[in-house]
Amino acid sequence: MTKKILMEKKWFSILKDEFFKPYMQEIQNFLRKEKKDGHIIYPEKENIFSAFYHTPFDDLKVVIIGQDPYHGPGQAHGLSFSVKKNIPQPPSLKNIFKELVDDVGIKYPKTGYLMPWAKQGVLLLNSVLTVRKGSPQSHYKIGWEVFTDKVVEKIVEEKDNIVFLLWGNAAKQKCKTVLDRFPFKKHLVLSAAHPSFYSVANFFGCKHFSKTNNFLKKNKKNIINWQIY
Repeated sequence: MTKKILMEKKWFSILKDEFFKPYMQEIQNFLRKEKKDGHIIYPEKENIFSAFYHTPFDDLKVVIIGQDPYHGPGQAHGLSFSVKKNIPQPPSLKNIFKELVDDVGIKYPKTGYLMPWAKQGVLLLNSVLTVRKGSPQSHYKIGWEVFTDKVVEKIVEEKDNIVFLLWGNAAKQKCKTVLDRFPFKKHLVLSAAHPSFYSVANFFGCKHFSKTNNFLKKNKKNIINWQIY
């Protein structure tokens, strides 16, 4: 699998040992079988690790954890909650933008392409990095959770003053165990309901975007320009 990885060099140096562990071989075997059985996998192979390519480890300020990639054609490209340019915004992303507009007073984004956030140090990380077309949660428990747990562990252990935005129980559960192991680290952990239709009423009003920038400013880091054009 290492020959197919597109990842910023510092991230790779931190995570490279994971790619030689048995669970990663099991992931690779599973994905091969999916393709052999005629299934389409999202995102494309070259975009599976996009989050680690576009947000260098040394630039990291914020982590937003999603669940698994969008499962519709043309949507997923390796950044959680983001869709490719000219693709309609999915419902959860629309709700994120509604909260964003209400929170920081920017214009409602015309596109759901979140690359500007990634380029400013926002790691858009899904708990599971692949999915079968038209079948949400189809790649749960094949091993990706082990990998992304390690990602969170490395961030918590090696960085200071990172903001974690945890939306929904899956994100909260992923981080709780790791964060509890490093109570001396000065990270900001903000939790809210998932911005999906079923729980968005408890997501609205969380003001995570302004709280994030207040924390970054307090710690003498450049704030995030949340505007998407």
